[in-house]
Amino acid sequence: MTVFRGTALNLGAGLTMLALLGSASGVAMAQVPTAAGMPQPLEPQLPRETPEGTIAANATPTLTTLQDAIARAYWSNPTLVAERSTLKSVDTLYPLARSNYGPQVTLQGSHQFTRTRAEIFPGLYNRPEGFSSTAQIIFSQPVTSFGRRASAEQNALAQVALEREQLRLVEASTMFGVISAYVSVIRDRNIVELARQNLSLLERQFSDGQKRFAVRDITSSDLQQVQTRVEFGRAQLLNAQGQLGSSQSLFLQATGGLPGALTTPPELALGVPSLDAAYAMAENGSPIIRGAQSREKVSRAQIAQAQAERNPNISLESSGTYGPTNIYQNQLRTTDLRSSVVVTMPLIDSGTRRLSIERARQQNDADWRLVDAALRETRQSVAEAWDAHRAALASLIHLRDASAAAQAAYDGAVIQERAGDRTTLDVLDLARDLLNIRTSYATAEASEYIARARLLSAMGNLEAPKLISGLPAYDVNANFDRVKRKGDIPLLTPILSGLDGLTTGNVIGRERPVRDPSGAFRVESAVTPLEVPPAPPVQVPSTPTAPAKPPRR
Repeated sequence: MTVFRGTALNLGAGLTMLALLGSASGVAMAQVPTAAGMPQPLEPQLPRETPEGTIAANATPTLTTLQDAIARAYWSNPTLVAERSTLKSVDTLYPLARSNYGPQVTLQGSHQFTRTRAEIFPGLYNRPEGFSSTAQIIFSQPVTSFGRRASAEQNALAQVALEREQLRLVEASTMFGVISAYVSVIRDRNIVELARQNLSLLERQFSDGQKRFAVRDITSSDLQQVQTRVEFGRAQLLNAQGQLGSSQSLFLQATGGLPGALTTPPELALGVPSLDAAYAMAENGSPIIRGAQSREKVSRAQIAQAQAERNPNISLESSGTYGPTNIYQNQLRTTDLRSSVVVTMPLIDSGTRRLSIERARQQNDADWRLVDAALRETRQSVAEAWDAHRAALASLIHLRDASAAAQAAYDGAVIQERAGDRTTLDVLDLARDLLNIRTSYATAEASEYIARARLLSAMGNLEAPKLISGLPAYDVNANFDRVKRKGDIPLLTPILSGLDGLTTGNVIGRERPVRDPSGAFRVESAVTPLEVPPAPPVQVPSTPTAPAKPPRR
């Protein structure tokens, strides 16, 4: 089942064109897959390259399939790889927060020179001086901060979740860029071929016109009309070639490879039978919505942090000092050991804590509102992509029929022109219409495929492992699982974390409800395919319908 043709159809081959148009499957792509909630993967094909690192070191390849382009971009696109490194850096926020439960040991040493001038009696001074050395070790073990450290721990978890959704957004953007560049190259190659065929047709007509003008069968105005279209056709070909060059450069930028003889891209299954189902899937899986929810949890944890600053802080502290009995010598030494339970309780801060809490609450309210905004944005993206897909899909049927009719009209006009029943301008106009319709068909094919990719992106399903069966997926949990306990002291950290969390509880464990009054509204699709009865077949005359007129003098 083809979605795109690798080369453009020949303008002059009427029957061949009709056969190939019959095999185009713009309508067939509308079939709803049976897998519920998930897009079906593309044709199973493992990437030739190994994950992350090896691909970038290889020479720039020539890519021929969409699977290869997606696999290469998934493991080597610099923007996507950089975002994964950013996630790894954010992963460290959690063990950093956990490390605050552990002990702190500080060692301090000093060697100093001291000279003192003290007046003992009027006019009599004592001037002791000398060198001394002191060593001190300080041990501090927090017991409980009544929610400070627990809320910081939850803040870190929310930031990790937020960055994971940001990674999903970057991946969807990267995959959309790859798919868009791939089908754009195919589209522009088809348009270049159509423009080349149109120019070849006009040049043949101009050559025939020169011969007919030589025997006075047409006028000079007729010949100049053809020449005008020839020059315009050359300009169209150059513009099409320029657009193709731009698409090929975008292909290289998105995939890191050069476009070879691109094959027909596999079908992109949407996984949803209706617009309502698309809305529901997007509300559960869109990285924009889930990212906004994670951002709201970050500021929610910041409220708990600000509120915990009003509570006391309990810690154990010990210190040991080894130094001289006085600061002017090092011969006589003393050792001092101290241990204490330190309770710190803030009393008056001139409103600093109260204002910090208010600031955190207002920021959280703003982030809560942004969840509503993310829902609106996602629904708008879903509806736009759905209607663009349906409109392009439905238009392919009519453009196909229009292409067939335009080809038949042109072929018949050429015969009628030779018989004298059509003017040269009539034939040129029909040739122009045929080129425009064929170009529109190639553009609509690409637009329909890109709209599918945009819809998958809006629903949160435009991810390489979901598109290619067997592609090794990047594990966002691997690095987090590796580093999450690096700040822990066995047994001690879990106990103190649980004790500190008794005050705050799990402040990020639930999702906030939607407050937007229009949150329940859903726009229905505005695209209704026209029910048009099939047109009767066009009969192309095989012989002139009128006798040839005498040559013009």
